[in-house]
Amino acid sequence: MLFLAFVFIAVYVLARAFSFYYGYQAGGLGYAGLALIVSGLMSLGGYYFSDKIVLGISGAREANRKTDFKFYTVAENLALGAGLPKPKLYVINDTAPNAFATGRDPEHAVICATRGLLDKLTRTELEGVVGHELTHVKNYDTRLQSIVAVLVGMVALLGDWFLRSTLWGRSRGRGEKDSLSAIIMILGIVFAILSPVIAQLIQLVISRRREFMADAGSVLITRQPGGLISALEKISGDQEPLEVANKATAHLYIVNPFKQRSGRAVRFMSKLFNTHPPIAERIKALQEMA
Repeated sequence: MLFLAFVFIAVYVLARAFSFYYGYQAGGLGYAGLALIVSGLMSLGGYYFSDKIVLGISGAREANRKTDFKFYTVAENLALGAGLPKPKLYVINDTAPNAFATGRDPEHAVICATRGLLDKLTRTELEGVVGHELTHVKNYDTRLQSIVAVLVGMVALLGDWFLRSTLWGRSRGRGEKDSLSAIIMILGIVFAILSPVIAQLIQLVISRRREFMADAGSVLITRQPGGLISALEKISGDQEPLEVANKATAHLYIVNPFKQRSGRAVRFMSKLFNTHPPIAERIKALQEMA
């Protein structure tokens, strides 16, 4: 609700600033509508084809029951227990342990694990990870993030367009400049600069909250928080970076695939822009459920 309220205020202020700058009436919502259409089309393409795009980028192959028996049977059993269709399973040939889920709904879900995860985790630990990813599927987190991405994209596009118009364009607004129009213009510039950053920060907060919910959902499915706790400790403790991961796909994984070694100040700033909550906080929450 806070995110939606912020988006509404930011879009309203930027749309009013456009109307004063270019001199048209009715609040200037035309630019907001165009930004919504552009960001919506971009997110719609990612929503429907995200699984194929991510799997292609990651170089994943489809798993089968014979060569990936543990992975296959764990996913099959947990999906049955959770009342979900068995997702498609894929394996990335990388020794760094990690996993992610994608797909727009339970009928089109995909769970992908690295070779390192399947080799280094016990069956109980693997159940915790698969339960986490199944909860993302069950909670429609991909759909939620797509909606959030549309709204963040709309705010970012409006802010970028307004700054470009004020820097490089020429105002065609009304000749008289009253105090209201001056205030709206100043607010428009402030919102154009700050709104995209604030919107992204709120988006990341939503993403981090969904990770906590997926951890709790894994315990609900498996009935054993110890498996996921041990898995998170192993994955985060492994210092090998995941080579196929990039900034566009990092948020999908159960643990941040980039192994950061930086100073305290850098870690504090990066925490604000992290897609995942700290492992220590996740483990603490899981231990309280034990």
